[in-house]
Amino acid sequence: MLFEPLAFTSGQVMPNRFMLAPLTNQQSHADGRLSDDEFTWLTMRAAGGFGMTMTCGVYVRDEGKGFPGQLGLTEALHFDSHRRMAEGIKAHGSLAVMQLIHGGMRAIGQNGEQILAPSDVARKGARAMTAAEVARTREAFIQAAVWAEECGYHGVELHGAHGYLLCQFLSPEVNTRDDQYGGGLDNRSRLLWEIIDGIRARCRPDFVLGVRLSPERFGMRLDEIGALYQDLCASGKVDFMDMSLWDIFKEPEEEAHRGRRLLDIFAALPRAGTRLTVAGKITTGADVRLAMDAGVDFVAIGRAAILHHDFPAKVKAEPDFTPVALPVSPSHLRAEGLSPTFVTYMRNWQGFVADDSAGDTAA
Repeated sequence: MLFEPLAFTSGQVMPNRFMLAPLTNQQSHADGRLSDDEFTWLTMRAAGGFGMTMTCGVYVRDEGKGFPGQLGLTEALHFDSHRRMAEGIKAHGSLAVMQLIHGGMRAIGQNGEQILAPSDVARKGARAMTAAEVARTREAFIQAAVWAEECGYHGVELHGAHGYLLCQFLSPEVNTRDDQYGGGLDNRSRLLWEIIDGIRARCRPDFVLGVRLSPERFGMRLDEIGALYQDLCASGKVDFMDMSLWDIFKEPEEEAHRGRRLLDIFAALPRAGTRLTVAGKITTGADVRLAMDAGVDFVAIGRAAILHHDFPAKVKAEPDFTPVALPVSPSHLRAEGLSPTFVTYMRNWQGFVADDSAGDTAA
C-alpha cells in the first residue's frame, strides 16, 4: 500500500503514501521571497520520492511572520518565488502543497509590528484582535490560497496546530473572547470554518485542502479536537486531516484518555472520504508500517526526511530501513540539501548535529 496511489475527494491523486512534513528551516530571504537554498531543500525531497511535498508554514500577513527566513505570500513580490517552487516540486511528480500560517502570539513582531492574538497575552506582548482584524486575517488566508492556486500549487494546508493563530482561536485557555469567535467550540472554530468555506468558494473544485490539528499542549482538549476532527471529515470540504501528535505511539496526556495510543484514537474515528495523515516520531521503515497498519492513509515524515532526502526510496528498497544514527555531521546534512543556515537551526534540536570539534563545520 505504501507505494500505491491515493485519491483525494477533490480528485487529485498522490502517487504514494509519503508526505514531506512542513518544516521550519529559516533558509529564505528576509522579505519572504524564496531562496535557492530552500528551493534545493524542497525539490530534493520531491525528487527523493515524496508523493506530497509540503512547504514550511508560509505567512499570510506580515504581522503573522513566525521565524526569520520564512516564506511569505502577502503580495505580488512573492508570486515568482512560488511559481518557481510549485514547478520545481511538480517536475518530480510530487503534489505541491503550501502550508498557510499566521503566528498570532508566536509571531516574531518584526519592524515594530503589534503582535496579535485572539485575546490579550501579556507574557507574549500580544493584544486581542479587533473584529476588523479577524476579518482581515480571514481574508488573508483565503487570498493566499487563491494566489497559491494561481502560482501552480495543487493545494494548501491550514496550520491549526502547535499554538499558532488558528490553534490559539481553538484553545479555551488562550481564547477568552466574548464575541462570535469566543466561548464554546462552535465559536472558537468559527474562523477556521470561515476560511475553509472561503477557499472552497474561490478555488477550483480539485484544489486540495488539508487541515493540521494537534490534540495536546497550548490548551487543546482531546475531546474537543476529536469532535472538530469528525465534523471536518463529515463536512466533505477537507481532503485530508494532518494530525500532529508529537509522538504517534504515545498515550494521551489527559488521564481520562489513557490506555490507547494517540495514533489509534484518531485512526478509529469516522472520517468518511477524508484522508488521514499523522506526524510524530515516524523515523524508520518499521514505524511507517506500524502507522499504516493502524489505519492511516499516508504518513508525514519530518526528522527522517531531514536525514535522508530520499527516505521513501530507501524504504522501498529496504522495508526495515533505519536512518543514520544521531548526531550527524554537518557535512552529512549539507549533502542532504541543508544550507549552513538550516544546519545552524538544527543545532536547536538536542543531539541532532555533531559538535564541530570533530573538524567539520556548517560554514
